[in-house]
Amino acid sequence: MEKKLFVNKEQLEGIVKEFPTPFHLYDEKGIRERARALKQAFAWNPGFREYFAVKATPNPFILKILQEEGCGVDCSSLTELMMAEACGFSGTDIMFSSNDTPAEDFQMARKLDATINLDDITHIDFLKKVSSIPKLISCRLNPGGYFSIANSIMDNPGDAKYGLTKEQMIDAYRRLLELGAEEFGIHAFLASNTTTNEYYPTLARILFEFAVELHEKTGAKIAFVNLSGGVGVPYRPDQEPVDIAAVGEGVRKAYEEILIPAGMGDVAIFTELGRYMLAPNGCLVTTAIHEKHIYKEYIGLDACAANLMRPAMYGAYHHITVMGKENAPCDHKYDVTGGLCENNDKFAIDRMLPKIDIGDLVVLHDTGAHGFAMGYNYNGKLRSAEVLLCEDGTAKLIRRAETPKDYFATFDFTGLFDKY
Repeated sequence: MEKKLFVNKEQLEGIVKEFPTPFHLYDEKGIRERARALKQAFAWNPGFREYFAVKATPNPFILKILQEEGCGVDCSSLTELMMAEACGFSGTDIMFSSNDTPAEDFQMARKLDATINLDDITHIDFLKKVSSIPKLISCRLNPGGYFSIANSIMDNPGDAKYGLTKEQMIDAYRRLLELGAEEFGIHAFLASNTTTNEYYPTLARILFEFAVELHEKTGAKIAFVNLSGGVGVPYRPDQEPVDIAAVGEGVRKAYEEILIPAGMGDVAIFTELGRYMLAPNGCLVTTAIHEKHIYKEYIGLDACAANLMRPAMYGAYHHITVMGKENAPCDHKYDVTGGLCENNDKFAIDRMLPKIDIGDLVVLHDTGAHGFAMGYNYNGKLRSAEVLLCEDGTAKLIRRAETPKDYFATFDFTGLFDKY
């Protein structure tokens, strides 16, 4: 299966004239289409809402687009809460899901009246001590063991640091009721980047059944079930994309079989899809600047792992297109590298590609989520710009590239770096 970009060579050459590589490019049209398709898939649930995971793509221009499409935001830190506030999100627009949470983060979440999703039973008294217990609150479930779909192990929640056990959840809701909470949510994240249509429906059944149990054992009113993230994208050309309409239908069946007979047909469904919403609607645009011929063939790009960490961090695959050579034979084997002083700074290893010449535009697919966001400054590398391809075909700079002045800004050496 061929992976196609949302931008062609002619468009990209025009953008590069205005914004030098490397930069992350986002597709406004694609973002809006995804948001609408997701909303349609869950239209059967009147309370449905997507809370976009800010951690995936923390850019206010992106958040404003999603806000216009009716999405809320999922925040996990003080600065993400600040960004949400600056974009006009407040109250039930914001889901705050954090772990090992500092007091000031909880205090900011309470100031914004965000829906707080607690990660540990000890956080109940911690939140009470540093702020107050809200009327609406959620807790994150970790059922332990292995999470399987059709006898295939998807992940190992029992080895994850997140969430409460089932027994702790029951105790937590009783304690929260004593402290004045009136409505509750349930949240869980059991597998990452799943491309099977069965993930959400399987997770939904687990959470719906537990919601009924919680209500029966504690009397707590369950206002929402948050399926969180985990719905993935096909990074590789041979992977099939998730059918979000089929996913929504699968969750609906579980809802009607479990919640409605229990008299809980008013429970809202929430999602927190960062990767699904943004990954395919972003790419990293780079230029080939070096080639090296030793024991292997290398192509060096003007980007590095500081711009896209996923391949170096855990060997993640990102498809590569050499612009203008989409139909050329892939008869050259390359390691595609960046310039960090680390041997794992490789975007691809032994990748079959068309012959790459110095100056070619080389584009890495599916970087719209957890791409720029995971950037860093090792080796003094500077994070790249972010550019939005608007629906009208124009390109807009939505984050400038870092400069040496930015890198030196936090040093307390008056005047030492002013010349930069």
